[in-house]
Amino acid sequence: MSESVDTRLKIVTWNEVVLESFEDASRLARADVELSDGADALSSGVVHSIMFYRADGTSTYSTVMRLEALLEGRTGSFVVIGEGTFDGTTAIGRFHSIEGSGTALLRDLRCDIESIATHADYPFMPLSMTYHWA
Repeated sequence: MSESVDTRLKIVTWNEVVLESFEDASRLARADVELSDGADALSSGVVHSIMFYRADGTSTYSTVMRLEALLEGRTGSFVVIGEGTFDGTTAIGRFHSIEGSGTALLRDLRCDIESIATHADYPFMPLSMTYHWA
């Protein structure tokens, strides 16, 4: 049976570096983001993303994220991977846990996470997670 958690984590740092710029003003970039202050099950995390920005400012990105959590009395960390889009207003990312990435009491965690964020959410990243134990 699956459980769900809706929470938000505070964006503590966002370090973005342009990797390549192109003639049409599009670019490839990397962002490393630190998250903290989660109140509902997910407590903190680190995000690593590679983004392709189009000339119009919209983007598509791939992300690997490690999260620290307390779920049903179990603590540990786990890693999710996924991708998303930014349409100039809203960023929508969908991620799933990487099997074998769970530590401590979260070894058997399996999850899917969705993040839908606008500029109004800043400095927070909303996360909706559905999970179960393998």
